[in-house]
Amino acid sequence: MARPTTSSTATALARPAGSRNTLPGRLSPGMACDTAFRIIARRHLAAVLAQHDGTCRGDPEALHQIRIALTHLRTAIRFFSPMVDDALRPKVWAELKWLNSQLGMVRDLDVAIERVVAETGNELAVIAELQHWDDKRAESHRLLARALQSARYRRLVEQTSSWIESGPWSTRRGKEAIRLRRCPLADHATAQLTEWEKTLLRKAKKLRKLDVEKRHKLRILNKRLTYSIESLEDLFAEKSLTKQKSILKQLRRAQKSLGQLNDDARGQTLAASLNEAAPEAAVRFLDRKREKKLLRTASTAYRKLDKAKPFRSSDLTPDPEPED
Repeated sequence: MARPTTSSTATALARPAGSRNTLPGRLSPGMACDTAFRIIARRHLAAVLAQHDGTCRGDPEALHQIRIALTHLRTAIRFFSPMVDDALRPKVWAELKWLNSQLGMVRDLDVAIERVVAETGNELAVIAELQHWDDKRAESHRLLARALQSARYRRLVEQTSSWIESGPWSTRRGKEAIRLRRCPLADHATAQLTEWEKTLLRKAKKLRKLDVEKRHKLRILNKRLTYSIESLEDLFAEKSLTKQKSILKQLRRAQKSLGQLNDDARGQTLAASLNEAAPEAAVRFLDRKREKKLLRTASTAYRKLDKAKPFRSSDLTPDPEPED
């Protein structure tokens, strides 16, 4: 009997299996947190698997989407901590982090190449430079495709799927463990969103003084809050959709600016490795005027976010559907 391929294994895991618990299609405010975690984590793991083949083929958009889905999944694990903090979580987390690092190098190169092309067009002077970038990208993609077709990747998918469904976190005894699993989703979500927003805004006040590394950490906090709100979309009441959209608008605006700043820093680092072959490469990612503009945009977004009213539990309680 032929051994199943990575793609066929991933596809099988992405489909609801008969042996897996049947879960509601949507989140609800009174839903227990263990059920909510499984619904959200399943969605994002399935999204990761859906982009597997395209990423292996070298499709930049598939690579972008698989990274987004993976970050959503990792955010969900953090969002439902400490409920899911069991003995297996560090192993699952380490493998997801490994996958993210494999994807990250190629994605960074894609972004850097886009930047060079956008700024130079078809100038003959940069053809040699682009060739070096493309060679580095091709080499990195070969390593990525090998990782995505490896036994380690298959184990990662199987282990993560199994852990989501029936990891030790789901059967731990003790009043606190049971309380965390049974806690209504709206209660946990309100508390977690409030805590993460306060932390983000506190650190954002020092944005202009942050170095590259600390700015990157702020961007991660921004992304966690953004992705968590997006994952909870089912919960927002009709009356609170305007607030949700307004908050997401400012978070995404800040995220875009911080992301571009991070891309510039990563591009500069990557360009340094091409220094001998393309001495002018690093200069393309050094633009103080652009940096000031992006910092100003992010700071403005955070000021507006700070003025918005924080989420309340009533925001996460959908209006009752009218009776027929």
